[in-house]
Amino acid sequence: MGRGKLRIYLGAAPGVGKTYAMLSEGHRRVERGTDCVVAFVEHHGRPRTEVMLHGLEQVPRRTLEYRGTAFTEMDIDAVLERRPAVALVDELAHTNVPGSRNRKRWQDVAELLAAGIDVISTVNIQHLESLGDVVEAITGVRQRETVPDEVVRRADQIELVDMSPEALRRRMAHGNVYTSDKVDAALSNYFRPGNLTALRELALLWTADRVDEYLQQYRGEHNIRSTWQARERIVVGLTGGPEGRTLIRRATRLAEKGAGGEVLAVYIARSDGLTAASPKELAVQRTLVEDLGGTFHHVIGDDIPSALLEFARGVNATQIVLGSSRRRTWQYMLGPGVGQTVARESGPDLDVHIVTHGEVAKGRGLPVARGARLGRSRIIGGWAVGVAGPVLLALLLTHVDADLGLANDMLLFLALTVAAALLGGFLPALASAAAGSLLLNWFFTPPVHRLTIADPKNIVAIAVFLGVAMSVASVVDLAARRTHQAARLRAESEVLSYLAGSVLRGETSLDALLERVRETFSMESVALLERVDDVEPWTRAASVGPHPAARPEDADVDMPVGDHLALALSGRVLPAEDRRVLGAFAAQAAVVLDRQRLVGEAEEARKQAEGNKIRTSLLAAVSHDLRTPLAGIKASVSSLRSDDVEWSEQDRAELLEGIEAGADRLDHLVGNLLDMSRLQTGTVTPLIRTVDLDEVVPMALGGVPDGSAELDIPETLPMVEVDKGLLERAVANIVENAVKYSPGGIPVAVAASTLGDRVELRVVDRGPGVPDEAKDGIFEPFQRFGDAPRGSGVGLGLAVARGFVEAMGGTLGAEDTPGGGLTMVLTLRAARGGPPASAPDLPAHAVT
Repeated sequence: MGRGKLRIYLGAAPGVGKTYAMLSEGHRRVERGTDCVVAFVEHHGRPRTEVMLHGLEQVPRRTLEYRGTAFTEMDIDAVLERRPAVALVDELAHTNVPGSRNRKRWQDVAELLAAGIDVISTVNIQHLESLGDVVEAITGVRQRETVPDEVVRRADQIELVDMSPEALRRRMAHGNVYTSDKVDAALSNYFRPGNLTALRELALLWTADRVDEYLQQYRGEHNIRSTWQARERIVVGLTGGPEGRTLIRRATRLAEKGAGGEVLAVYIARSDGLTAASPKELAVQRTLVEDLGGTFHHVIGDDIPSALLEFARGVNATQIVLGSSRRRTWQYMLGPGVGQTVARESGPDLDVHIVTHGEVAKGRGLPVARGARLGRSRIIGGWAVGVAGPVLLALLLTHVDADLGLANDMLLFLALTVAAALLGGFLPALASAAAGSLLLNWFFTPPVHRLTIADPKNIVAIAVFLGVAMSVASVVDLAARRTHQAARLRAESEVLSYLAGSVLRGETSLDALLERVRETFSMESVALLERVDDVEPWTRAASVGPHPAARPEDADVDMPVGDHLALALSGRVLPAEDRRVLGAFAAQAAVVLDRQRLVGEAEEARKQAEGNKIRTSLLAAVSHDLRTPLAGIKASVSSLRSDDVEWSEQDRAELLEGIEAGADRLDHLVGNLLDMSRLQTGTVTPLIRTVDLDEVVPMALGGVPDGSAELDIPETLPMVEVDKGLLERAVANIVENAVKYSPGGIPVAVAASTLGDRVELRVVDRGPGVPDEAKDGIFEPFQRFGDAPRGSGVGLGLAVARGFVEAMGGTLGAEDTPGGGLTMVLTLRAARGGPPASAPDLPAHAVT
């Protein structure tokens, strides 16, 4: 038997017609011969919706009594017994009446789906758990009934039921949503046009995200690489230059023109050294794009246009935003540039925007991260000009009839030598000078076609030419190298400035620093290794990237920091000149590691100070709460031992009863103090066993008066994996606390139920309750909420209970009791091999 399919009608607001749409679908299924029943539908007195129920089979509801009032809920057992092909279940986010098998209706739906029954349900956008705070900020109303987003996202089909705010308000004014006495209040409060417009936008955006997930899944399954322009997704190509901020803002404006647009900024670094971009400027641009709601991506690629297009198609982008080139006019002779290449190769599915900015044609600067080396492409170009250039020039001059003269011929050859020096450095220029002098002697110095020189003046001219060529080549090469070194030093200074700024800002994230090292040096992974002494093995203090090195000798580059700390980089071998900057990163990593450990020690000191605070509170509690029962015991004993008074049997029994009650209170208080001490020192070791709740909970109620608690533990409840003693003590503390605050004559309800693969025990009282902001505080040690009378305890009962429950792998929290009061919810693990969970593939608990 396969799992049933879930279809959800998602309403943009109450009253848009989602229940009507669900019932219409039910009628269509019945007309097609499908076995479809109404498991639960609430028409809220709306006549048009009520009429739609006619002709559909309805499963009788289950009636439950709660606080003297009868409620009807979906009878899940009746639906499972009926086993229709399709069940219509309204209001997915509904909270069931206490006593139901499941707390939430979506958990009932999960059982139906697990049984192979298809379910059609409804939910409004304001009931999605992730949107609770947003909806409250918009409407001023906090939604108490919510459903986890993942439950709705996992639906096989989601259909949005939408309506314009004006149409919905007209529908309400005609009495089709609420009765006439409620219409005016609703229209002036929750159903204001602005509220409805905002809710509608939330519904559209949430549904669009879900549709986008379906689309990405389909494209991945079918290996579709071309762009489908279903949603504007704009990629911004960054170079690390100052124009990046302009491009990001321009792309954001483009995305805002269409609802749901997305901006992805990408920086592509070469894999052969330090990045050519300013790390400081990249950090600023990363922050800017994230502040504007976009995302920042760092990609490694030697062919920048191809890497940019590959990234854009991989994320299904529709547009690419690039800046106008910063190259000068003459630099276009070296190639068309990134922008033109991307525009030419983008194809019909990608629009390319070239954005002008203030840095156009101001020069990109010489590449950084080359040190004193010029790069392979420039060296090859220099040798080509130095060797092939003189040959081609000689052939050209010999085939031109114009006689330029030896001096002009020498100047032309000298120009080639200078060009070879600019491109490839000194050696190509030297080769150009040697080849030029030989060609001048052979072709242009009499006697031609011979290496001898007849005129002594020509000998001087050739010698001067060779000397000038070599001198010019040397000077040009030195100037080019100094320019590259200056550019590199500028890049290093920016990196070091970033490191110094991070120190001043107090940044303590070691992973972020290592990620910066990886991006700066274009490495695959970076690890910070440490060891205690020279004989101990290395351990990773932190690492980023795949497959980090485990030892310095396993890395491509290692930078020692002291005797027992090293920075290990994997990916490629760095040139020697890069190690200076790497050393600064390594030193900073050591500082950050020490700072993190100091923070840990400070946290430990804080815990010790907290312990001292607890001990101070303990002394204050002992000074009163423990002395009170001791004083009563002492007074009763002194009275019994007195020879001056003749006590009757009744008086003697009352005094002895007082002594026993005081001793019991002392035993309870001292027990809680000892338990809290065990929790504080971490010496609580649960002995987990599989037990039945009905073996433990009744024993925990022995400390409360008869009739003060009502127990409801179903026989079908699965067993739980707990420590029996710890659970009994925890439940006893919870029940005693509930009885203490519950009004006289109203017993505390103790009920258990299953919740997915967990078992939930709820202790419900009808006391004054606790505000939301104070719910966590009641579990702190020595905390007593409200005006609890002195002598009623030291405020450790709930703290001990939560500590014991969490030690067993469970949770303990507080919720409001409907109608007033407080409900303690204790959740435990169900034993393995017990009854199947009601929702094996849905979230088992909804925190609302």
